[in-house]
Amino acid sequence: QVQLVESGGGLVQTGDSLRLSCAASGPTFSTYAMAWFRQAPGRERVFVAAISWSGGSTYYADSMKGRFTISRDNAKNTVYLQMNSLKPEDTAVYYCVAAHRLYSSGDYPRPQSWGYWGQGTQVTVSS
Repeated sequence: QVQLVESGGGLVQTGDSLRLSCAASGPTFSTYAMAWFRQAPGRERVFVAAISWSGGSTYYADSMKGRFTISRDNAKNTVYLQMNSLKPEDTAVYYCVAAHRLYSSGDYPRPQSWGYWGQGTQVTVSS
């Protein structure tokens, strides 16, 4: 069992940067793949980025490549999402998710692949 708490969201302007953090409880954090999803008002949750249990592999939705960077610090039980060059269309609630021993990158974009979800943090980008 793992619990996830996101932080770092807020109101920023177009072109600004923001770093989200997700603190995970539990002694086996390093055995969990981690990811970020986001949900804009009236829309479905969509995949943003994922990172393997070791941090050795990362995966991004095409629209986030080059602007967003996911990373993790297993010693701190924390995963990060660095977001640069933010746009108004990045406005959404961002969710941190975890899955124990999820190895297939083909499963990463599917919300049902992730068993643990945080409460979300709001990111608003003004134009």
